[in-house]
Amino acid sequence: MIKVLWIDDEIDFFNSHIIFLEKRGFQVYKALSGKEGILFLKKNNVDIVLIDQNMPGLAGTETVKILKDQFDSVPVVMISQNTDENVIDNALGNQVKDYLLKPVNPNQILLSLKKIFSNKGLIKSKTVENYQKTYQEINNQISECSSFEDWQLLYKKLVKWEILLSEIDDNELVEILLSQKNYANNVFCSFVEKNYQNALEDPSFVSSINIFKKHVFPHLNRKESILFILIDNFRFDQWKIIEPVVTDHYKIENEIIYSSILPTTTQYSRNSIFSGLSPLETMKQYPDYWSNEFESLNKNKFENELLTNQLKRLGLNIKHKYLKLFKSKDSKTFNINISNLNKFNLTTIIYNFIDMISHAKKDVRFIKEIANSDKAYRDLTLTWFKNSELIETIKKSSELGYKIILTSDHGMINVFKPSKISGSKKISSNMRYKTSDQILAQPKDVIEFKNPNKIKLPSYSINSSFVFARSNSFFVYPNNYNEYVSLYKNTYQHGGVSMQEMFVPFLVMNPK
Repeated sequence: MIKVLWIDDEIDFFNSHIIFLEKRGFQVYKALSGKEGILFLKKNNVDIVLIDQNMPGLAGTETVKILKDQFDSVPVVMISQNTDENVIDNALGNQVKDYLLKPVNPNQILLSLKKIFSNKGLIKSKTVENYQKTYQEINNQISECSSFEDWQLLYKKLVKWEILLSEIDDNELVEILLSQKNYANNVFCSFVEKNYQNALEDPSFVSSINIFKKHVFPHLNRKESILFILIDNFRFDQWKIIEPVVTDHYKIENEIIYSSILPTTTQYSRNSIFSGLSPLETMKQYPDYWSNEFESLNKNKFENELLTNQLKRLGLNIKHKYLKLFKSKDSKTFNINISNLNKFNLTTIIYNFIDMISHAKKDVRFIKEIANSDKAYRDLTLTWFKNSELIETIKKSSELGYKIILTSDHGMINVFKPSKISGSKKISSNMRYKTSDQILAQPKDVIEFKNPNKIKLPSYSINSSFVFARSNSFFVYPNNYNEYVSLYKNTYQHGGVSMQEMFVPFLVMNPK
């Protein structure tokens, strides 16, 4: 039985309403003032409070503030004859669940109560029903995808349903959806194996190589200050989780997904974003800016130089600034001086925090425990974002009128399936791709390109090839196999082929 406390100095006028509610299973308690209602709540538990706005002594709005302070978990419905918009806004600002105007009839109150107490159940029921209807449609769509654009649309749909089903806490349906996503990823890997080389030759294929030219360049002019924010290792589902926070300050002009090149790592994909060239072209044209797989050097040391050269090739004579923000202290300093960015047409900012979390999951047991699923990982991302200097950057940028372009270089995937691999002594170290002279891998777990140049990658020797892990596999050497499986299983990795790694969010946003 739902227990209702009704606070109104003229409560006797509502006896017929109370009888109406009690016949429908509600237990209604009465209080004649805000003070009396608060005293009642200190001694008794109720499920909801109905309260009049205009009462002598402690008014309804003042009582609501005390209720939210002392009994925050108890929902409140305000009943008033006051139609003043400011009063209504003030009430809603104090987080009342509903605002009903007098004269109020019993059915209005009943509907309000049903809306509040049935809402979660109704949403869950409707969401489950809608997913059941969509399940076969998604399966059909998986088999019909014939282009990267088709796969991107499908991925958007899968992310939408994954977030919806996660929010209603239906673990069984989430498992069904994740199984469907895993099936989609396996089919997607076969698609990439057959079509990736041709896609790279197609000028319409939007990838790391041309994303700047196609989708940043058109916004650059000498009259507007643009912040190009790149969050390393940032997935589309993480964007959808933080989107409501961002859209408090910015309106979305354009949202797309583009494809990271292979390997889906910073060395390859991010260097291509800033150079506007493939890794093979970058190595040939700017050998001093390229570090090969087997050099223990910073693989992204020359991004600013690569960007400067790309701007020149595009004929852009603009002022630009490049920053990497690794620590909170760096971000705070940046935000203090953010108003000075109006001197630049383009300011590029690299945030590495998401990448730090994903790598910490392997090394820090605490992170592994709290980020034990994609939902938990999204929740962790949202918690970080709400308390980060990045949201402060976004708020201040909106106030200053800066346009923001927000994107990433690649995503990552939670890996579960160990796959044995071996090669020559000189073999790359990444868990999701390998390059070497001789690679022995399990064919069902990999996509192999025997001539790297055909997919615009450097050949590090005359016989070198690249292999990429499919879906949620990760590579483990036969030596100390069990130890490394235990260490890396259920960690976030990138470099291979999956929708989560290859499909990158790209947003153009204008200040509200």
